[in-house]
Amino acid sequence: MATALITGASSGLGEEFAWTLAAAGRDVVLVARSRDRLSETADLLAGATGVNAEILVADLSTAEGTQAVADRLADPDRPVDLLVNNAGHGLRAGFLETTVEEEVAALDVMVRAVLILSHAAARAMTARGHGAILNVSSIASWLGSGSYAAHKAWVTSFTEGLAGQLKGTGVSATAVLPGLTHTEFHERADDDAYDELPEMAWLEPEHVVRSALAGVRRKQVLVTPSLRYGTMTGVVRVLPRTWVRAITSRRRG
Repeated sequence: MATALITGASSGLGEEFAWTLAAAGRDVVLVARSRDRLSETADLLAGATGVNAEILVADLSTAEGTQAVADRLADPDRPVDLLVNNAGHGLRAGFLETTVEEEVAALDVMVRAVLILSHAAARAMTARGHGAILNVSSIASWLGSGSYAAHKAWVTSFTEGLAGQLKGTGVSATAVLPGLTHTEFHERADDDAYDELPEMAWLEPEHVVRSALAGVRRKQVLVTPSLRYGTMTGVVRVLPRTWVRAITSRRRG
């Protein structure tokens, strides 16, 4: 049976990916820091769908945690045919208010871990001649809005480059770029500005996951799971960067 490994699988989009893939008959490897939440999710998945739900407790902000997941991806006896790099790390303040340690931890989770895990998965998958890597980016990658946007810009660009290098190998790379989505990620951000946004600005995790996986099946490189966000992205990408920075600064203010 096909197996998907999902990072950040204990909540939010990661948990939604796990449920959607398990319901489709895939075995899943669930990766996150919380053993209790992972175990609970795995038990529910196995009971509801009958798939094998393996848990791997790992902190991707550490070298040891990331290497443990890379080793699992590289295991030839337990092949993974879909890697979902979903784990995120929110920053509660701007660059001048955060500590260097907080900034580095976010960089480790959203950049370093994505690079290391994609490398492990790509090598194992190309050796077998099939597989897919799905990286969760954000429309923030097109904006000049701080460290999070910078990390996601790296993910988007990295995925585009990886997709080109994987062409002809039987392995694909896709980045999904959602906008604001109803998950615990934004709830934990504790930003009053989100409360002021209209409901139409928000996406549902089910829609994001369905769109992302449909993009993987089509071997699409970039997926924006919303017509309105897709239109906004198209506009932002052709605007002068000075305008984008001005708009972003006004929004933060």
